[in-house]
Amino acid sequence: MTDQTLSFKEMCARFDVTPRTLRYYEYIELLNPGKEGRARHYGPREVARMTLILRGRRFGFSLEEVRQWLLLYDQKGTQAQYRVWVGLADRQLAELERQRADLDATIADLRQLRDASAATLTDGSQA
Repeated sequence: MTDQTLSFKEMCARFDVTPRTLRYYEYIELLNPGKEGRARHYGPREVARMTLILRGRRFGFSLEEVRQWLLLYDQKGTQAQYRVWVGLADRQLAELERQRADLDATIADLRQLRDASAATLTDGSQA
């Protein structure tokens, strides 16, 4: 192992993921670490991919979407990958905006109900 690689345990610690998660990402071919016997070694490429995987998950993309997007780089290059990324990002931004609007409406409804209930308490009214 070189200074440029991380062990399985180091990879889990660096990205704060469980061993099960890391093994699953390998199983679904998101990651492809080097192997010596049973030991796995993660180089800069795998570290970069893991960063993108976790960022994609945080943005709300499915693992399959992330996998397909990562495959594009190997199959068609950076420009094709960027074109697809822009489309995915536009779609996800619209979805997140919709979710935010729903959340804002829910917060407003809850606040109104809470305020009405609190007003009942201060008025001394009983149900």
